[in-house]
Amino acid sequence: MEGEKEEKGQAVADQPKLLSGGNPQIAKGYGDAPVQAYIAAMPGWKSAVGRHLDQLIMRAVPEAQKAVKWNSPLYGMEADVWFLGIHCFAKYIKVAFFNGASLSPPPPVESKMENARYFHIHEKEEIDEAQFSDWVKQASQLPGERM
Repeated sequence: MEGEKEEKGQAVADQPKLLSGGNPQIAKGYGDAPVQAYIAAMPGWKSAVGRHLDQLIMRAVPEAQKAVKWNSPLYGMEADVWFLGIHCFAKYIKVAFFNGASLSPPPPVESKMENARYFHIHEKEEIDEAQFSDWVKQASQLPGERM
């Protein structure tokens, strides 16, 4: 019994902390490794959806650069200039298109920021892969956000 507690305690200690809403706390880093660590730490159904989103993004724009900043995976075309970010919330995953108001058609969720638009994914919702990939391609060709 005591060994089980230690193993369970160790497993919990090895897991990234989940912030409010279940967003994984992942150290800032550039490249695929921190993004994959974030995806692996996404709770429940969100991890599989995160892997799928990453695959769709990289299939649409294979030359995209990746990073994790502010506990969110970011995708961009040049260093520290990002066109898309992902963030976990309690009941959905938010995909932020930083210049999404310029996409045709624009993603469905408006933002308080003039140019940003969001796409929310809830559990068991199907993703229109063709539309999502089209948004990603369009977004990659627009000016990104310097962060």
